[in-house]
Amino acid sequence: MIPAEFQYISPKSVPEAIALLQSNQDAKILSGGQSLIPLMRFRLATPPLLVDINNIVGLGYIREASGWLHIGATVREDDLDNAPIIREKYPLLRETARAIADPLVRNRATVCGNLAHADPANDHPATMLAYRAEVVATGVKGERVIPIDQFFIGLFTTTLTSDEILTEVRLPVPPARNGGAYVKMERKVGDFATAGVAVQLNLDTAGKIQQVGIGLTNVGPTAIRAARSEDVLRGKMPDDTLIAQSAQFAQADCAPSADLRGSEEYKRNLVRVLTLRAINKALERARG
Repeated sequence: MIPAEFQYISPKSVPEAIALLQSNQDAKILSGGQSLIPLMRFRLATPPLLVDINNIVGLGYIREASGWLHIGATVREDDLDNAPIIREKYPLLRETARAIADPLVRNRATVCGNLAHADPANDHPATMLAYRAEVVATGVKGERVIPIDQFFIGLFTTTLTSDEILTEVRLPVPPARNGGAYVKMERKVGDFATAGVAVQLNLDTAGKIQQVGIGLTNVGPTAIRAARSEDVLRGKMPDDTLIAQSAQFAQADCAPSADLRGSEEYKRNLVRVLTLRAINKALERARG
């Protein structure tokens, strides 16, 4: 398929890109194009203007500062896979990046683009919920920091306005004795998840869970925080009974729809099993 006719502009600065969005409210940002280009090819999206931010200098950073890991708008999935700091300290993030599509896609796809598209089947939204991340939206009035729990408001819908760019996602630097895991079931390698579960937690010196984040992929209109599953674990010494209860809450609190990937009942059971596996894997990593 061939996309509908569109204009293409590659600005050299963020203010220039924002000005283009202000004067063209139906314009779309192009970073990696992982989702936008296929939508345009099938004419499910027909933006009159693409604003390509890839030539804006200074958006390709991965760095720790002031207690946060900062990831710029043009950082690719492959960059996460290869960055020493991600390999060393953020296994959940690296595991999520490696679960996306295939190497060809990961060479172009960006983390921020994955989040801004807000597809509940995308892998990063659940992981960012588990990390308790924040995103930075930049518009004509400057920067706006949005906690990830307030970012996804519906199917393919976020709190970004039409003249804002998601310029950064930031993750809190994990404390000692932390561990994370992303477990995904897919029909074939590179497919969207039938269901996925992201877990990030840390332990105190006695082995109790101090903080825990659990995010669910593709079992609702947005990525879902499994709040009751987190609450049952927080402050407790983890054992098989508590972990099983946490997984049962995730099974009850997700909201899947039946489709070609399976029935609602199958997906709920899958969430329970994947939650069990993700918690146990995260605990194993936290214990070292």
